[in-house]
Amino acid sequence: MFQISALPSERFSHLYGLSDEDLDAAGVVVRVADAKPGYPCRVTLRDAEPGTRMLLLSYEHQDAATPYRSRHAIFVCDGARDAAPAPGEVPEQLCSRLLSIRAFSNGGMMVEADVVEGAGAAETFTRLLANPEASYLHVHFAKYGCYAARVDRA
Repeated sequence: MFQISALPSERFSHLYGLSDEDLDAAGVVVRVADAKPGYPCRVTLRDAEPGTRMLLLSYEHQDAATPYRSRHAIFVCDGARDAAPAPGEVPEQLCSRLLSIRAFSNGGMMVEADVVEGAGAAETFTRLLANPEASYLHVHFAKYGCYAARVDRA
């Protein structure tokens, strides 16, 4: 069994409601969702509804002091609240996209990886977490390479 974790809103709440100018000064770009799907929020694990104010920012999702340390652009809905998927649940946002899934050791070294259509994500999560060297998984949207979510054993 696996557990998908969204990014916690507390990491971004200090940005909620700021002016475009203040966000720009913080290195955050404001976008307004104009299509669905198209703007996947990493806090809600849902695609934003058209008209939603989105924060586009760089986020360090892999902070281990290894060659795999990494950061990339993510979208967060302005004012997003935490998602809480049930164990074994794969949100539609992940099911509907091509995913790159990377398994990491406790020390932050990549030990295995795969690319899968989102419909096959649950089976791939289970298979990769069966590797005794794998401590956690990072899911990325394969097309743009953006970090999507973390997966742990439940």
